Amino acid sequence: MTLDSLLSDEALRQQEFPVIKDSLFLAHAGVTILPHRVTRTMQDYLEQCSLRMQEYPEAWRAVNETRVVAARLIGAKASEIALIGPTSVGLSLVANGLPWQPGDEVVCYLDDYPANVYPWTDLERHGVVLKLLKPASPGEITPELVEAALTPKTKLVALASCHFQSGYRIEIDRIGRMLRQRGVLFCLDAIQTVGAFETLVDHVDFLSADSHKWMLGPMSAGIFYVREELQDMLRPSLLGSWNVRSPNFIAQEEIAFERGGRRYEPGALNISGILGMKAGIDLILEFGLPAISAQLLKLKARLHAGLQPLGFTFLGPDPHNSVNASCITTVQHPTRSLEDIAKHLTANNIITSLRHNRAGQPLIRFSPHFYNTEAEMDRVAQVIREVA
Repeated sequence: MTLDSLLSDEALRQQEFPVIKDSLFLAHAGVTILPHRVTRTMQDYLEQCSLRMQEYPEAWRAVNETRVVAARLIGAKASEIALIGPTSVGLSLVANGLPWQPGDEVVCYLDDYPANVYPWTDLERHGVVLKLLKPASPGEITPELVEAALTPKTKLVALASCHFQSGYRIEIDRIGRMLRQRGVLFCLDAIQTVGAFETLVDHVDFLSADSHKWMLGPMSAGIFYVREELQDMLRPSLLGSWNVRSPNFIAQEEIAFERGGRRYEPGALNISGILGMKAGIDLILEFGLPAISAQLLKLKARLHAGLQPLGFTFLGPDPHNSVNASCITTVQHPTRSLEDIAKHLTANNIITSLRHNRAGQPLIRFSPHFYNTEAEMDRVAQVIREVA
């Protein structure tokens, strides 16, 4: 199956994504709906668990295969992937596992999603100094802005691959190359790009991403990447029988961690969620990220074209900015009530996200995925025109 064949066959589209029978779901940047194949995979596993132990051999093989496909998605090695979620767990493992010294500096952004803020602000109690970025507009974090914040004491830069409100995608590779040359660690909250746009870890040291957005997977199943050369440096801060070597489940006098991604998985895995995540990743790899990304930018451009004549203003980059634009489209309006518009959209089975900025101003965020169509984007503008 190709993306073109999916979009040109309405029966197939409804089969793979049953939500479209009743709703227009445009909130994938929040918590995604699940494709049919994802729920079927999870249901099949759960059915087996009523007949066999939950850790039956075929399930374990699928877990290990998940490391492989997840690594393929971000350009990593399977041994660099831990299967944990949510995103904040991976980010907290980085914050709590590095050997910090008083005076070490972390560069981050206060208006990122809170999961990528609190693990770093909490380090202040250990004497770590925060250097907060102040971009010209929300999420517009450029390589030049990051470089200007660096000092000889900078130990780590912690950024989101894409801002959750403005949809601004950072230039991961340019920033990563610059940090690698300076010996500065780079940690990425990649939940808003993995599965939607190329998110490669060639010059990234740590990455965390739950599957419940663009990977089309369930909540609390995610991937945590640690560059192989840094796994001895990043000490696991969650310890248990799975990641600490315990022959025959007998605790040892000394702690010795397992090798690879397992060293960050302290106990029983969320196998149902992991297998659902794998089904979502398999679907993304089947269509291919280039085709998915192109479709997402096409949908964004169509949505812009429909909403701009209605007086909406947009956060983030222009849809034709293929370097920084994502499929997140967040709008404001100078005179109309966004709360009323959001309610009207919901009443018409168009699901969006009502958000607010730091000043408390309301925002509507639209985030379609690749299975959505340009005709559906036109419907959004049509329904909004009906609001008094």
